[in-house]
Amino acid sequence: MNSQKLISVVVPAYNEEAVLDAFHQRMSALFDTLAAYRCEMIFVNDGSRDGTQAIIDRLCDADPRVAGVNLSRNFGKEIAMTAGLDHARGDAVVIIDADLQDPPELIVDMVREWEAGYDVVYAKRTAREGETWLKKATASAFYRLMKRVSRVAIPQDTGDFRLMSRRAMDALLQLREQHRFMKGLFAWVGYRTKAIEYRRDPRAAGETKFNYWKLWNFALEGITSFTIAPLKLATYLGLATAGLAFAFGTWIIVKTLVFGEVVQGFPTLMVTILFLGGVQLFFTGVLGEYLGRIFNETKNRPLYFTQDVRPSRVGGGGRVPTVRAAADRAGLA
Repeated sequence: MNSQKLISVVVPAYNEEAVLDAFHQRMSALFDTLAAYRCEMIFVNDGSRDGTQAIIDRLCDADPRVAGVNLSRNFGKEIAMTAGLDHARGDAVVIIDADLQDPPELIVDMVREWEAGYDVVYAKRTAREGETWLKKATASAFYRLMKRVSRVAIPQDTGDFRLMSRRAMDALLQLREQHRFMKGLFAWVGYRTKAIEYRRDPRAAGETKFNYWKLWNFALEGITSFTIAPLKLATYLGLATAGLAFAFGTWIIVKTLVFGEVVQGFPTLMVTILFLGGVQLFFTGVLGEYLGRIFNETKNRPLYFTQDVRPSRVGGGGRVPTVRAAADRAGLA
């Protein structure tokens, strides 16, 4: 049995044929600098429609440190990351995107902090090159909102790029909910954590897969997964509206009894009805979001299925994750 520690690097990929070779070159050069460790990179093909899987197969054939997990269809990035983590054998596991916006060389610093005793080492962005001001502004607003309404402290200006110890990974793999907001799940498990600051680069090639509609839905996942603040807001607004309505009704009764009242107020009546109707419909939608998530969780479906899995040929075996749901295990090749 090889006594060297194993570092697994999980790389979710969706239509990334333009950048995979460049990513592999930089990651291979990094692995050469980490000579004291055994290293593997696990590419997860999330139902790509281009030549991504063909490139992964070629890299698996040429490089024994490359592994491939080919999902049966597109499940989304959060599920693709989970699939990669399920198959990671490392004593430490790194998650990084294939687009090279996050520099792989930062993994050296993460490994150093891990060896110093930290279970989670995440990369915190000090700058985001190649992104529009609107995307930066909305991302900043989302993180500020989550900090205020969530009981879990989710680090601001932090993506998925991070290193996790085997202990933290085994804890994370116990969380098998369908609606997966991974940034929140990473923070929820806790353990000793440290941030490393860096400047995020533009994409090396290809195009981003996240448009504003997907980012909006992603934000909804985060809010509904880690806070019930919208439901509390409905309660508070309902109480406030009822209180105002009671006070206004009392004033109308007193005014009519004392001064009399000519038939008036049609515009006021319409505005009031439309306002209350709009508020009710809005919070019916909020309730529907939470109810839909409850419905999906109760079905207890496996998170994903795989077409095929090609493990790396890194010697020594590595450590197998201690926790994996039986329903998911049935879907693994």
